[in-house]
Amino acid sequence: MHDMIVPGKKTDFEEILDIINEAALAYKGIIPEDRWHEPYMSGQELQNQMDDGVQFWCYHDHDRIIGVMGIQDKADVTLIRHAYVRTIARNKGIGGKLLNHLSELTTKSILIGTWADATWAINFYKKHGYNLVSHDDKERLLRKYWNIPIRQIETSVVLANSNWRDSN
Repeated sequence: MHDMIVPGKKTDFEEILDIINEAALAYKGIIPEDRWHEPYMSGQELQNQMDDGVQFWCYHDHDRIIGVMGIQDKADVTLIRHAYVRTIARNKGIGGKLLNHLSELTTKSILIGTWADATWAINFYKKHGYNLVSHDDKERLLRKYWNIPIRQIETSVVLANSNWRDSN
């Protein structure tokens, strides 16, 4: 199996968790200290995300998963959640391939939340045609579609694809 993007399976759980926590080390010292914890995501939190409808897709390089990205249907929008590529595989187009693949799975507006201080993540999404929404929209959208603490809302941004801007 060479490079391919496939839905995550139950047997991929530990590898998905490992990729998230390894890649999320990039946030350490960048995002607010009170939002950082190790591991960044616990197994229980990942299970809760999946139980809440986040479907992970995995980018395989030969037999190894090197990138993951979640997609979550939320009524009238689709959320991209937990997009991570192993540190050694960054800047090789894997995140873009995952994002393009997942964006083709929906006709709804796509929203993406990320940390306000994760400038590389924001720039990645902008490069792929997403734009930051206004502060007021961000506050409203994070409360409506995400289940995250107020402190995370304060320290996050939301990006949307072009059909969101056209419809809201």
